Amino acid sequence: MSSKTYNPCDLVIYGALGDLSRRKLLTCLYRLELSNFIEPETCIIGIDRMELDSPGFIEIAHKSLQEFLNTELDEAVWKRFSSRLSYLQIDLTQMEQYAQLQDFVDHSKRVMVNYFAVSPVLFKNICQGLDQSGVLSNTSRMVMEKPIGHDLKSSREINDEVAKVFQEDQVFRIDHYLGKETVLNLLALRFANSIFTTNWDHNTIDHVQITVAEEVGIEGRWEYFDHTGQLRDMLQNHLLQILTFVAMEPPATLEAQSIHSEKIKVLKALRPITAKNVKEKTVRGQYTAGYMKGKPVPGYLEEEGANTKSITESFVALRVDIDNWRWAGVPFYLRTGKRMSGKRTEIVINFKRLPHNIFRDSYRELPPNKLIIHLQPNEGVEIQVLNKIPGIDENIKLQKTKLDLSFSETFKNSRIFGGYEKLVLEAMRGNPTLFLSREEIEQAWTWIDSIQNAWTHLLESPISYPAGTWGPIASDSLLAQDGRAWEG
Repeated sequence: MSSKTYNPCDLVIYGALGDLSRRKLLTCLYRLELSNFIEPETCIIGIDRMELDSPGFIEIAHKSLQEFLNTELDEAVWKRFSSRLSYLQIDLTQMEQYAQLQDFVDHSKRVMVNYFAVSPVLFKNICQGLDQSGVLSNTSRMVMEKPIGHDLKSSREINDEVAKVFQEDQVFRIDHYLGKETVLNLLALRFANSIFTTNWDHNTIDHVQITVAEEVGIEGRWEYFDHTGQLRDMLQNHLLQILTFVAMEPPATLEAQSIHSEKIKVLKALRPITAKNVKEKTVRGQYTAGYMKGKPVPGYLEEEGANTKSITESFVALRVDIDNWRWAGVPFYLRTGKRMSGKRTEIVINFKRLPHNIFRDSYRELPPNKLIIHLQPNEGVEIQVLNKIPGIDENIKLQKTKLDLSFSETFKNSRIFGGYEKLVLEAMRGNPTLFLSREEIEQAWTWIDSIQNAWTHLLESPISYPAGTWGPIASDSLLAQDGRAWEG
């Protein structure tokens, strides 16, 4: 635990009995408790509409941890953690019920942190209820989960309602990818190492690939996903956020405003994809029946509750161009999909080939160096280089080798935390650096809406790909037309 002390908080979780709370929030809070990161006086207040008392909530929390934690509970830690828990029954649509919170929060001792673990349709109700009850103070914060709207218009509507009650510096918008160690390590790799800082532009980098591949299908979320699609569900937030960390200019400091400012510049520099170029720049796919790990799985249109005429995409691949001095002529290839061959999230920085080759006995054309940043399942960094094969032959023979920095191996004595743990902790501490600003989200939606609108006007169905593959063959062609290929 850090030697620095922070203000304790009243962490109020709206939707405390929901799936997000039970699977993610309670488990990450327990892990923070296990590592002594939660301030001693901090309280956790669960709110939901089910008739329940605090002992009942504690019992549900205990069962949730047993189900989702993947390790045995430490009884001493559980005792300490459970003593923080209390429950309050509130129907979030009933404004008068929020006044009950007056008896649970104490602004003189703790900062009130409101975690909206519910559908965005309830954000307006919660904000109004908190405001009308007078339970907030000027130090109170709110944390909200994605999706924050499904387009620019709906995103603005949600943020406008929140802004009526909370100032922008009180709002913490979560994208859990920004809590991952390897995403944060991009800042260190790029701005603390001259080998990368001076070689991170169009002069040395040929192209960049970002892949977020999922093995899972819809998992019972068909109705939600079919109204959203992979472009808006994954690319609008996760992949664009990763892209901004890769592409942004050095921030003046590590303060939130400096980092947000540089990320926004990247989003503003994205070349628009419109009806004029959408066919050349994008590939949409939808999985059909296939095999995952040797077992048959249904296609998207065969999932439970499916609309068999749906043209919603479960796979997206894009060529993205950034119109600024640093990245002129360097394409960023992004792909993300469900029911793909493996679970993989990675960034591949492909450096340019050397212009002259004196090692033709080994390679007719020298392969480029690559920096591969693995975000999941195993976090780490690899650098692909060429080395001489040991021997006393007269010819020097080369072989591809990897300099491997596996986080779990290199930092054996350090615990690698998940994205949620880092972000929940930073929200409780009041550090906004790793959260999204309103302008970031709206700029991202502006760019994504252009693609979505172009697809809508095309009225074309997604290209089919069998479950258990790496997506439509057309996604390979997207790179092949530029003389490139996907990594792996």
